[in-house]
Amino acid sequence: MKEFKVKDTALASKGFLQIEWASKHMPVLNQIKERFAREKPLKGLTLGACLHVTKETAVLVETFLAGGAQVALCGSNPLSTQDDVAAALAEKGVHVFAWRGQTTEEYYWCVERVIDYAPTITLDDGADLVSTLHSKRTETLPSIKGGTEETTTGVMRLRAMEKSGTLKYAIIAVNDAYTKYLFDNRYGTGQSTIDGILRATNILLAGKNFVVCGYGWCGRGLAMRAQGMGANVIVTEVNPLRALEAAMNGYRVMPISQAAA
Repeated sequence: MKEFKVKDTALASKGFLQIEWASKHMPVLNQIKERFAREKPLKGLTLGACLHVTKETAVLVETFLAGGAQVALCGSNPLSTQDDVAAALAEKGVHVFAWRGQTTEEYYWCVERVIDYAPTITLDDGADLVSTLHSKRTETLPSIKGGTEETTTGVMRLRAMEKSGTLKYAIIAVNDAYTKYLFDNRYGTGQSTIDGILRATNILLAGKNFVVCGYGWCGRGLAMRAQGMGANVIVTEVNPLRALEAAMNGYRVMPISQAAA
């Protein structure tokens, strides 16, 4: 069985530096890692993960390794995979199947390689791992104890499976945790979306009309960041209470047809 597949193992040294930098900014996870190293709560378990292969995820994977787990990992988004980090994880003994710029066929090949390791716990970002287990690799389902899903889209897919009676094991909806949508969605996604826009356009936001479609937790964070950079923020929202909240937070609120006019 193939142990890993990454773009270039020679990138590992740079990846270790990236992981070290991220670790210095993740003190809570480092405390958990220290406890896991003593207690080994994951000894004998295989974790199958379909997550963003980034330096932050690598710190999480190191925590699993410290707890005694074997980890098989594929990327949940080929455009977010950091090839140097993937190489570093492979050198640490992680069964990582990820490289930036995968085709759709390569993406699902990587998902299947993770399943080859017969995980006892799954960690998913979008429910592609779980859906593949339930559609193409059902022989692995009896050995799975449970899993996690961290996105709104993934949780919606899983709840539909639960409602239809096709979901075969329990999954924790991490996305429903207060710390997830308050901190990650509002502050993390709010900042990273602005960062992506600026990298793609190199535009000056000050004075621009900036339309935020939807005032959920991600929308709240994005509107807050855009306003802080001097943009004239317009919010479109079908939920009247959220629309009122946006108005009371100082944003203009209008139908999307009017905002796009």
